[in-house]
Amino acid sequence: MVEDRGKGVVEDVQSVEDWLLHGQELVPCALDKAREVKVFPGRWKMIISKLEQIPSHLSDLSSHPCFSKNALCKEQLQAVSKTLRDAIELSDLCMGEKYEGKLRMQSDLDALSGRLDLNLRDCGLLIKTGVLGEATLPLAVAGSSTESENVIHSNVKELLARLQIGHLEAKHKALDSLVEVMKEDEKNVLAVLGRSNIAALVQLLTATSPRIREKTVTVICSLAESGSCENWLVSESVLPPLIRLVESGSTVGKEKATISLQRLSMSADTARAIVGHGGVRPLIEICRIGDSVSQAAAACTLKNISAVPEVRQTLAEEGIVKVMINLLDCGILLGSKEYAAECLQNLTASNDSLKRLVVSEGGIRSLLVYLDGPLPQESAVGALRNLVTSVSMEMLVTLGFLPRIVHVLKSGSLGAQQAAASAICRVCSSTDMKRSVGEAGCIPLLIKLLEAKSNSVREASAQAISSLVSLSQNCREVKKNDKSVPNLVQLLDPSLQNTAKKYAVSSLASLSSSKKCKKLMISYGAIGYLKKLTEMDIPGAKKLLERLEKGKLRSLFSRK
Repeated sequence: MVEDRGKGVVEDVQSVEDWLLHGQELVPCALDKAREVKVFPGRWKMIISKLEQIPSHLSDLSSHPCFSKNALCKEQLQAVSKTLRDAIELSDLCMGEKYEGKLRMQSDLDALSGRLDLNLRDCGLLIKTGVLGEATLPLAVAGSSTESENVIHSNVKELLARLQIGHLEAKHKALDSLVEVMKEDEKNVLAVLGRSNIAALVQLLTATSPRIREKTVTVICSLAESGSCENWLVSESVLPPLIRLVESGSTVGKEKATISLQRLSMSADTARAIVGHGGVRPLIEICRIGDSVSQAAAACTLKNISAVPEVRQTLAEEGIVKVMINLLDCGILLGSKEYAAECLQNLTASNDSLKRLVVSEGGIRSLLVYLDGPLPQESAVGALRNLVTSVSMEMLVTLGFLPRIVHVLKSGSLGAQQAAASAICRVCSSTDMKRSVGEAGCIPLLIKLLEAKSNSVREASAQAISSLVSLSQNCREVKKNDKSVPNLVQLLDPSLQNTAKKYAVSSLASLSSSKKCKKLMISYGAIGYLKKLTEMDIPGAKKLLERLEKGKLRSLFSRK
């Protein structure tokens, strides 16, 4: 009997060839018995059609040159043989009508049909994944690094193939191994990773088992952070299941999913897609109640999304402004606060209604308080720069805007100092505000910024000075500073890279009423610069040149 022989094979067989022979002998027996069954004809008809496909799949598998060299082939043949034995057993029960109940048998037959589908699919995948071909790789001299790397790649490929082949528990074990390998040797995993592996991982994100979802998202998070397969992840539809995990996953699942979205959202197209898939609300919720790491990752993701102008209104409608202001006030990590400030800077870049919303929610006060830290960051100052024209100067002064700006000019990053200078330009629309800025001590700090290596920083500072010196009180302070004239003359450089020259001309024109300043301008070479600027039609250059040349002539005559 085939069954008797089968039991012996199950107990004793070792080689993959014996398992193949065992499976090939079981198929006709299973088919003969299945065709004799009279009950549940619809279900058995489907089972028979699948049993008939097994021989060709086994043939394809066994004809591969590396058939006998890979453990996956043996495991696959064992799985097929078990399914065939189950088919024989169920057909015997149905023919003898010895089953416990119709519903129970129908359920068993559906499960058998599902396992046959899995066996057929896995036989095909085993060849398609390319894992069998790994055994054909030419090896270098024994013990060489190339041989070692080939072996590692082969092992990793087999592991990745196991994510696509077999039942859920087998995939669970493969995931455990893959998590460990990623920790120790991420480089070799990435070297052999293919799109089909990505697709298999994305499918596992929706597995019924919470443990499998959690481990899968851990692997996907590592892949996203590696920066090498974002396009594959997105094209294989990773965003919807990641968003669902942010919404309702375990603590670890939420954290890893949020970090994955943080990395993927660096692309503007993906940021738009996250919004389209309903990702904003769950991310905002994480910012409200998430743990520190998840909160920072969610804030960064929303910051990345807010960089896309056309989705800013959608973000506002989901309540992002209030949440970001709250993060500025109460964020667990400094990173969360920084991302919140940057998000507010993006939101207020050009949209007047969003500016008004941030102001009405108390955003200016929160940004100013955030600037009290030891190293004020550019994002918060940039957000303030965007907002200063949306409130009265009186309110800004009352909220302590000027002392914070002075603090930024003294201690902030270079980008923050540039944003502070730009903010000064925007608030100095009235005489009173120009006076207040001067009295706050900004002028010496702005003059020092004229020495910065960054052209954009020098330009912002020169623009602020040119605005401030229109007030005589401020002009006197600039004249008193020994560095003001030499620094401004240096900014008369006619090169195209120097965008501060027109503001330098304006500032020097205001200072030229002082004989001392005129002499200094001449001594530092202003006339030569101004001649070139006059040829370039820089506003005010010709007038200032004439004034300096007259002064130079008078000086010559007085010497005689």
